[in-house]
Amino acid sequence: MISIGAGATIAAVMRNTPVDQLETRMLLGHVTQLTRVQLITHAEHVLSAAEAEQLNSLFQRRIAGEPIAYLLGKREFFGLTFQVDPAVLIPRPDTELLVELALQHVPQQGRVLDMGTGSGAIAIAIAHTRGDTHVSALDVSASALLVAQNNAKTHQVDVEFLRSDWFAALDGQQFDLIVSNPPYIVAGDRHLSEGDLRFEPIDALTDHADGLSALRTISQLAAQHLSDEGWLLMEHGYDQAEAVRDLLTANDFTQVQSWCDLANIERVTGGKKSGTAK
Repeated sequence: MISIGAGATIAAVMRNTPVDQLETRMLLGHVTQLTRVQLITHAEHVLSAAEAEQLNSLFQRRIAGEPIAYLLGKREFFGLTFQVDPAVLIPRPDTELLVELALQHVPQQGRVLDMGTGSGAIAIAIAHTRGDTHVSALDVSASALLVAQNNAKTHQVDVEFLRSDWFAALDGQQFDLIVSNPPYIVAGDRHLSEGDLRFEPIDALTDHADGLSALRTISQLAAQHLSDEGWLLMEHGYDQAEAVRDLLTANDFTQVQSWCDLANIERVTGGKKSGTAK
C-alpha cells in the first residue's frame, strides 16, 4: 500500500489516499485536529513524522476492515457524539427509531429503563432530550458500562447505570417504559463475518441461538418491572417483527404493533402492559 511519509501535505494525501476520500478526510481531521473546512483551507499543511506514522497506522487498520467509528473513537447518534470502542456496538441510524418511539411513549417525569445499554446511546439520547425523565440503564458488561458512564458525563445527563444480566439485579424496581436493542442476530448468520460486525462485540450481536432468546426473556419478564399501562419497546431484526409480536401477545401485552425504519423495514415492536400481564 501507499505509505505516507513525513513532509507530505494534506493535498498530497488526498490525491494518493488508499481508502475512501470521505474517510480520509475524517482520519486526517482526527490526526491533525483540523476541522473539515480547515483541511481545505490548510491543504498545504505538512504532516509531522508523528502524524504521518499515525495516519499510516489508521489506513492499515481501515484497509483490514476495522470500522471507521473505532478508528476515530466516536460516532454520531441522535445529534450527539458518543465515545465508542470495541467493548460496545457502534450506534446506528436505525436505532434512532427506538429513541423516537420512547420519547412518544414515556409520560412526564416517567421512569425509563434501557436494557443492554452498550455505549449508553439510547439512554443518554432520551435523558438529553427529556430532562424530566428518570433514566436507568443496565448491561452485563463492565467494560460497556464504563464507556456509557463516560458518555453520560460528556453530555452532562443523569443516568443511573447498573451491571445486570437482564432483570437479575433490579430488585423489583418499576418503570413506565422499558426499551432494549438486544442481541438478535441468529447464530451462524453470514453477516457476523462481514463488514463492521467482524470487529464488534459478538455477545452484543447474537444470542448464539435462534436470535430470539433475549427478546423472549425480556418479553416474559418485563411486565413484572412495568407500572400499570407501561410500555415495552424492542428493536429486532428485519424479519423478526411477527415473531416478536407473537411473543408480546403471548405474554398478555396489549396494543402490540411494529414500526418501520426509514428503509420501510419493521424495526421496532412494542406493546402496553395489561392488567393481567405476566
